Amino acid sequence: MIPKYVGPCAFGIKMGLVLQGTDLLSEILHSLQDVEKDGFLSDNDVLCVTESIVARAQNNYITTKELSREFQNKLSLTEYDKVGVLFPITSRNRFALILEGIAASVPRGEVIVQFSYPDDEVGNQIVPPEIARELEKKTGGCFSPFDFKKQYLHPLTGMDYTQLYREIITQIGAEARIVLCNQAEEILKFEPDAVIAADIHTREQTKSKLLPSLENVITLQEIFNSSHHHAWSEWGLLGSNMASGGKLKLAPRESDAVATKLQSLVREKFRKNIEVIIYGDGAYKDPTSGIYELADPCAAFGTTSGLNNILRRGIKLKYMVDLYQEQGKSEKQIQEILSEETKKNRKLNCTESEGTTPRRIEDLLASLADLVSGSADAGTPLVLAKGFLDK
Repeated sequence: MIPKYVGPCAFGIKMGLVLQGTDLLSEILHSLQDVEKDGFLSDNDVLCVTESIVARAQNNYITTKELSREFQNKLSLTEYDKVGVLFPITSRNRFALILEGIAASVPRGEVIVQFSYPDDEVGNQIVPPEIARELEKKTGGCFSPFDFKKQYLHPLTGMDYTQLYREIITQIGAEARIVLCNQAEEILKFEPDAVIAADIHTREQTKSKLLPSLENVITLQEIFNSSHHHAWSEWGLLGSNMASGGKLKLAPRESDAVATKLQSLVREKFRKNIEVIIYGDGAYKDPTSGIYELADPCAAFGTTSGLNNILRRGIKLKYMVDLYQEQGKSEKQIQEILSEETKKNRKLNCTESEGTTPRRIEDLLASLADLVSGSADAGTPLVLAKGFLDK
C-alpha cells in the first residue's frame, strides 16, 4: 500500500516480452497480479500502456513494397511522375522508410523534398539559425543545400539529413531535389504531379494551402488508415516507427477499444475501477536541445471514457499560503482553509488559480508515462499513475 504521506506518483511495471500476435491483455493482467497482491492497485489509478507493445501485438507492420504500392494507388502515380514531399521531420526512425516508399513509387521519376528551416517541425536543426538568416537575406527565403558554404550536421545525431534523404531517393533510382523554404506553396513551382504533406501537427493547414492549386495532395494520415488493409491505423503513417527487415510499424489501431477492454478485464479480475491510456511520445519540449518530443500525432492514442475532456487544474498554493499568513492566520487555520479551497470549482482566470495552467489530464499522464518508461526503454512498458484522479 502506498503510504498516505505520498502524493500523486507513478512507477513502471516490468513484464515479459511482447511479440507479434501476443495476447497482450492477458499478459498485462498477469503482470498486474503482483501489483494487486502487494496492495498497489487501487480505484482511480491510471494504467498507462505504451503504444509500441499494442501495435506489435496487433502485428501492425507494413513493408516498403506495400507502402510504395499504396502511394501509387492513392495518388495515381506512374513510375515516371514527380512527387513533392512537404515539411518532413528529420528522423531515420520516423521518416527514412516512408521516404523510401515514396521514392519507390516513382523509381524513374523525381522526388522533391522541401524542408522547413532552420528546424523541422519538432525542433531538429537542419541548418544553424544564423546561417539560415544569411541565406534568407540572399535568396528571399528559399534555397538548397548547394547554397551552403559547408556541410551542416544535426548537433546531437551528427547526421546531415539533407544528404541522407537525397541518398535514400537516389538509391531507389529516382531523381532527388532538396530545397529549404518555409512557404508551403513554393513546392508548386516545381510542378509536381502530387504532393504529400508530411508534417505532423500542422498537416491539414499545409494541405489546405495547396488544394486551390493542386488537387492531388494528401497527408501521411491518409495512407494505410482503413480496415481493408491487413495492417492499418486511424493515424495512417503518423506515429509509425522503423522496424527490422525493412518494415514499418504503424501506430496501434482502435486504441480506445483496447483501453476500454483492458479496463473491463481489470474490473472483472481485480474488482478495481481504473482508467487506461495507450500512450506515445511525451508532449514536452527539451529545454537543452530545443527538440519537441511529440513526433507522434498525439500524446495519447487511446483512453477510457473517464479521462475524456478532463482538465487538471489547481490553486496557486504559494500565493494562498503567503496571503493567509499576511492576514495573521495560524498554520492550522491555513491548512484548514486550503483543504476547503481545493474543493471549490473556480473560473480559469481567477487569481487563486494564476500560474496553474489547466491541462488535459490525458496529455499530462501520457507525458509522465513516457518519461517514466523512457524512450530508450526501461523494460517497463506499463506505468501505473496514482493520485491524479482522487477526489
